[in-house]
Amino acid sequence: AVSSCSAALFLSLKALDLPRDARVLLPGFTFAAVPSSVVHADLVPVLCEVGTNYRIDIADFEARLDDNISAVIISHMRGHTSDMDAIKDLCEARNIPVIEDAAHSLGTTWHGRNIGTIGKVGCFSFQSYKLVNSGEGGIMVSDDADLIARAVIMSGAYEHNWKKHKAPEGDNTGELETAFARWQNQLPLYNLRLSNLAAAIIRPQLDEVPRRVRDGRANHDYVAGLLNASPWVQVPEKLTPEERAPDSIQFNLEGMDNTQILAFQEAANARGIKVQVFGQSIDNARAFWNWQFVPEKQELPQTRAMLMSACDVRLPARLKRDELDLIAGALTGAAEDVMGAVQAYGT
Repeated sequence: AVSSCSAALFLSLKALDLPRDARVLLPGFTFAAVPSSVVHADLVPVLCEVGTNYRIDIADFEARLDDNISAVIISHMRGHTSDMDAIKDLCEARNIPVIEDAAHSLGTTWHGRNIGTIGKVGCFSFQSYKLVNSGEGGIMVSDDADLIARAVIMSGAYEHNWKKHKAPEGDNTGELETAFARWQNQLPLYNLRLSNLAAAIIRPQLDEVPRRVRDGRANHDYVAGLLNASPWVQVPEKLTPEERAPDSIQFNLEGMDNTQILAFQEAANARGIKVQVFGQSIDNARAFWNWQFVPEKQELPQTRAMLMSACDVRLPARLKRDELDLIAGALTGAAEDVMGAVQAYGT
């Protein structure tokens, strides 16, 4: 348990003990904290293309994977799961560890398996917009006892405070204790522990996760159906093995030029629904061209084009049907404000 998902990503990279300036492959559509964690770990972010369905372009991913890559971070951005079967096969064939940035994916499954448990490490967020919310906080999970021991100690478990982080008594208890003893006093401490207050806020919410996942999925799919009835709005379909746990909705604007996209954003906001067009919002932390701290500048034309018309709207699981109708109506209405009313058949 750590202070943020960013801290979990950073500690995952440090626990892998990669050499300085090792190259880490990640999607070009993610939050700035992800490449930041790579830079903070003295490593080099390498970006790959993302498609119009917000998932990693596997062909581009595979091509870049052979460019001296030492580790991979898969960001399931806004809860959209990339093809983990293909990614895992490609990385295992090259002995490249996979870290899952599951900040938006608590409760999502892939072939029935929890996202965040497929790679070598999974990192989750408890930040204020997430399914479980403590304001700030994060957690990392792994079946690798040695990696967890290294991460726990580096998180700030000085002296023998690692005992507070021990897994419940079970098959790997002895393995963990051996690993903690091996790394005691061998690693720097970064003071990235989760606070007791945040933990006290998180724990009662854990039993609520299945209900929130169920309600969030139902809300998302209901609104998606209404939006897809508009000729100018398209919500991408999920991949077949994926069962999502969304708390927001993303959609692409179709048939609009740049001026019309900006007009749509303004019209939706005027109707009371805050819309963020990822590539159009000034200094958006999810637009890769704003990551000026990345040492190797890259151009990703496919990802850039997607971001210029991809929209993001919050859709908390607590919303009721009348509120969902209001949101969907405001969004389709904003599209009609810009593009004109949809003609009924025969008129």
